Order: sequence, then C-alpha cells, then structure tokens
Amino acid sequence: MADVEKKDTVIIGAGPGGYVAAIRASELGQKVTLVEKSDTLGGVCLNVGCVPSKALIQAGHRLEQAKDGSTYGISTDNATIDFKKTQEWKQKKVVDRMTSGVKMLMKKHHVDVVNGEAVFLSDTQLRVIPTGEKQFMSVDTGATYEYNNIIIASGSHPIEIPGFKFEGRVVDSTGGLSLPEIPKEFVVIGGGYVGTELAGAYASLGAHVTIIEGTKSILAGFDKDLVSVVLKKLKKKGVDVITNAMAKGSKQDDNGVEVTYAVDGKESTVKADYCMVTVGRKPNTDNLGLEYTKVKMNDHGQIEVDNQGRTASEHIWAIGDVVPGPALAHKAFAEGKTAAGAIAGKKTANDWVGVPAVCFSDPEIATVGYSKSQATEKGIKVKTAQFPFAGNARAVSLDAPDGFVRFVYTDDENKNIVGAQAVGPEVSTMAGELSIIVNDGLNVEDVALTIHPHPTLNEPIQETADIALGFPTHV
Repeated sequence: MADVEKKDTVIIGAGPGGYVAAIRASELGQKVTLVEKSDTLGGVCLNVGCVPSKALIQAGHRLEQAKDGSTYGISTDNATIDFKKTQEWKQKKVVDRMTSGVKMLMKKHHVDVVNGEAVFLSDTQLRVIPTGEKQFMSVDTGATYEYNNIIIASGSHPIEIPGFKFEGRVVDSTGGLSLPEIPKEFVVIGGGYVGTELAGAYASLGAHVTIIEGTKSILAGFDKDLVSVVLKKLKKKGVDVITNAMAKGSKQDDNGVEVTYAVDGKESTVKADYCMVTVGRKPNTDNLGLEYTKVKMNDHGQIEVDNQGRTASEHIWAIGDVVPGPALAHKAFAEGKTAAGAIAGKKTANDWVGVPAVCFSDPEIATVGYSKSQATEKGIKVKTAQFPFAGNARAVSLDAPDGFVRFVYTDDENKNIVGAQAVGPEVSTMAGELSIIVNDGLNVEDVALTIHPHPTLNEPIQETADIALGFPTHV
C-alpha cells in the first residue's frame, strides 16, 4: 500500500458548499485539499443546474420580447433563434466563465485540488481513487490520506423512476439543459422548482410543453395563491399542466417518445420530441464508505449533523445536499462557511430563522420564513398584509403587474415579521432583503421607516409594511 499522506482539512466535492468551504477554511489558516470526481469545479449548480438554467430562461424571455413588442407600440419582424448558438453562449460565456472563476479562486487561496473519488477507510483515513476506477480497494490504486478534519459536500443526483431510464429522448435535468434543438413537443414529469422553471423556459423558446405532476399542484411547497399567478402565465404560454397524474412508462424511437400516465386510474398517452424527468434528487452518500465511520444517517440517506455541520464522528463534517434541509446552493454556501469556521474554533452556527427560497418561474417566486399556515401550526398567532404589483409603477411600466408581496407578522403590539412571500417580476432580487427582515427579526415599523427608492420593484416591501401598520399609500 502506498504511504499515507497527512492532510489538514479535506473537502469532498467542489460544488457550491465545497468550494466555498475551501475558501473560508483557507482564509482561516487551514491547509485545504479539495477532492472532486469530475473534471470541472462548481458542481451541479454551476455546470448543469441553477446557473445554465437561468441562461436558458433569459434566452426565452429575450425571444418572447423580440417576437412581440406591440404592447409598447413596437413593430418587429418575425424573430428567430439559432439554438446551437444559444447553447454555445450558455456554455462558453456563462458556465465556462464561472467555472474558470472558481478554478482561479482555488489557486488564489492555495487550495490543492485533487481529481478522484473519495472513499472512507475509517474516521480519520480516506482513499482517493482515479475517477471511474472500479477496484478502489486495490492496494495499487489511488492515494490514502490521513486528515485532521474532513467536510463532506458530495451533493446529489437526479432520481430515476421506473419506466423512464435516462437514455435517448428521456433525459434528466442535465440532459434537458443540453438538448440539441428546441423541441416542438416537450413533456416534463415533475412540477417542482426545476420542472416548472425549464417548462417555462422551453415554452418561451417556442415549444409546446406538457407538465405531468403527481400531486394536486405544481410547486407544492408554495402557497396556492403564489402558484396561481405562475399557472396563469404558464397557461398564457400554452403549457398544459396535468396534476394528480402518475407517470407509468415511456416508449421511444428515433423520432420521438411516447409517455403514458394515469389520472384516477385512467391511462392516457402524450407524444413528444423529448421527455424530461425532474421528480427530485437523492444525496450522494451511498458510495462514500460511511459504514466504516461513526457517521449516522437518517432514512432519506442524509447525514445527521449538529448546527455547525458536525457529524457523530469527531473529525467529519457535512454540508449541502447530503444533510437535512432544502437542497439550495445558498444554504450550502452558508453551511460551508459555518463548518470551516467551526473547525477553526470559531463560534459559528447555522441558526437562521429561514432559508430564502426562489423559483425562477415566470413570474418568479421568493419566500423566507413562515407562511401563515406554518406559523399557525407552530402556535404563533399571526396576521398578514399584502401589496399588489399592480400598484407599483415600475412593474406596470414593465407590463408585469401580476403578483404581490406579503408579510406574515405577529398579532401583538410588536408586529414582528416571521415570514415573507412574493410572486412577481424579478422578485428574486428582493429575496435577500426579505431574508434580512425575517432573520434579523425586524417588525413592520422597521420596514415601513426604511426608505425605498422610486420607481423600483422593491417598493412593495415598504408598501406592505405600511398596510400592516394600517396606513396604506398606493393601494
């Protein structure tokens, strides 16, 4: 067996959580080794997830605007799209630029990046083998590290369902982002964040899209009135949304794919050029060798951790998609910083009230903290206040008056804001402010007294607080 190499802090996975943890650990004086099995840095989010999907969404918006400017009195010829060039722009100008930036940051912070797959040998030793090597326990394969601390940030992978093997014209979200053409007919199985976002993007690009969702509504984690605004726009784009539907199977040939689904026991079929399955993701914890450590897992294959990311093993930490909580890149960012700080002896903790969630649907949705029903379930007596974008000058000038901003606040003299929801134009840009309001425990008067510039899309935040105080202005 090769000699054991001594390491200070090792991080498994160069996704959002892993590379940010590496940066923070280096800044705090640790010598960091980052192990990544793929040949690129940035993980799913940067390479085949949230970043390239936003590029396609933006391309779809631009095409829609170019096709019809009649609302503004603008006449245009029939706009067309060269999807090959769109894909090249998405890859070279967006993804490659961002991944090269991560690579530069690793170099700047003197992080040793190792390409390979990590397998635990014990609570203090790790084997790193060449990516794709099957005989990872061979004495002649890979390198053995003995570490002081290790952070698991190995991410997650798409769930494959029976009858829909990812091959050919049946794709996961990665394949959905890299289609060689804009499909005339596109079936999306699963109406969660990813399914709804990409369904809207391809509808904007000219595809006829059918969403097949197993529950009673798409975007099941959001309040109905938020989702209804998105559904209205999807319908306008011509998207068919089929709910309470069970996907049964698929048949494909060189020309297309036929999807069979059932509603209330009655089977139907729909034909498409491609079928994308986005029914959820599973944490990458199965093949790490965690059975050779003291690390404890829950029934969902997630690693149990405390509020600093520490596992049941003294030297092992975990962050991101492999631990409980929403599988969001910005949550992984925060957890990576917390774990790196805790290793350095800092009094860090993941003690937020709520993690902001954003769906880049059309229009966008942003939430943080409790909804009214969630607060009530927790025994918190609350009221709500809501301001419509129809009363916002900037939204009206953008021809995007649909949606609203809402606060959930305590029904007492303090009126502390415990939750916020928004649906409307570019509400992703206000999610950070909403997170500050909720996580810092501000009350409606604090927000009402905060001057927001006019005319901007963030003004409804202040307007909603005015309503909560009983002094509405522009409604």
